[in-house]
Amino acid sequence: MVVGFEREPAGLPGAPKYLIAGRHITRNHYEAVVDERTGFKLGESLRIRRHDYQVVGLTRRMVSSGGDPMVFIPLPDAQQAQFLKDNDAILNERARLAANPSLNRPGVPGLLEAVQASQANNHNVNAVLVQLQAGSSADEVAARIRRWQRLEAYSYAQMEEILVAKLIATSAKQIGMFLAILAVVSAAVVAFIIYTMTLGKIREIAVLKLIGTRDRTIAAMILQQALGLGLIGFIVGKLAASLWAPVFPKYVLLESGDAVRGLLATLLICALASLLAIRVALKVDPAAAIGG
Repeated sequence: MVVGFEREPAGLPGAPKYLIAGRHITRNHYEAVVDERTGFKLGESLRIRRHDYQVVGLTRRMVSSGGDPMVFIPLPDAQQAQFLKDNDAILNERARLAANPSLNRPGVPGLLEAVQASQANNHNVNAVLVQLQAGSSADEVAARIRRWQRLEAYSYAQMEEILVAKLIATSAKQIGMFLAILAVVSAAVVAFIIYTMTLGKIREIAVLKLIGTRDRTIAAMILQQALGLGLIGFIVGKLAASLWAPVFPKYVLLESGDAVRGLLATLLICALASLLAIRVALKVDPAAAIGG
């Protein structure tokens, strides 16, 4: 994802917040700061539309809402890249005009030239980011913009709601469905493992009952097995995700709160999966310890 930002004055919103290597952009054109996940190195060149940009700085974890790594270039270059057509589009437009001479009649400006002129002089923008001074009310400023500037204005909370509702909600529902399926499958696998382990210890459980061990103690032992299995699986999964994360093309941040909730969900699933084995263990006849 290519992002254009105003280089001067420093500190304006939109610029990369920090660098891990190189320097910030100092020229008005043809320099870029890229996320390390793009694969570019310092001093390399990347082509955006018709121009080559030299990588002068590297940043980390600067990704779009979809997880794509970002490339930062000066705002004029970004506007030019957005509104100007590339070479292939121009060739296709010329071929279309050659096949339809009526579109370029004598005495009338050619369609291609008109399109190119309008794009070259295009100063339209999609949105303007307003930075408020300390103590200002976002709702009051937005209301004044709507009233006097005749523009639509959104506060931070409204933009966050739009982002979540339009871009994240659908993906979150799909991921939630996959998580639900994985939770059911995981519970079935854990239940099968604990049930098999319990069947292999029927005689030991019968001996424990014969010597007067309470059912609560036996149930706690089986529950500890299930929770231990879930804890080991979570630790292995967390370490694998942390070590293999750089291999994947998109970066997904696993926050500490999400990790804790994932651990609790894992332990809950394992506890529920152990109920079948506990039920079987509690029904074991103590006489099985003698009968063989």
